[in-house]
Amino acid sequence: MRSAWLAVALDVACVLVFVILGRASHGEGLTGVASTAWPFLAGLAGGWLATAGLAGRPLQPFRLWPAGVGAWLGAVALGMLLRVMSGQGTAPAFIGVALAFLGLLLLGWRLLGRLARLERLRP
Repeated sequence: MRSAWLAVALDVACVLVFVILGRASHGEGLTGVASTAWPFLAGLAGGWLATAGLAGRPLQPFRLWPAGVGAWLGAVALGMLLRVMSGQGTAPAFIGVALAFLGLLLLGWRLLGRLARLERLRP
C-alpha cells in the first residue's frame, strides 16, 4: 500500500512540475498554480481509477503499463476536457506539449525505476 502512495505522490509531483514550469515559461507567477493544476490532477485521478478498474487484478503502480499509461493519458485527456469545461484554453500546441512533457515525466520516472531495479538484480 505504501508503494501505491509513493507512486501517487510522484505522479502528483510530476503534474505540479509541469504546471509550474509552464506558468514560469509564460511569465506567470505561482499564485495561479492551483487553478491551472486542478484539471490535470483530476485527470490523473481519473486515469488511475480507470486503469485500476481495467486491470482486473491489483494495480501495480510502478509499471509502465497499464498504470503509467493510464496516469499519463488520464492527466492529459481528462485534464484538457476539464480545462474546456472550466473555460481555460486548450490550444493544439498546448495539447502537444502536455502530451510530450507529461508523458516524459509520468512514464520517465517509472522507466528509471525499472532500470534501477534491473541494475540492482544484475550480478
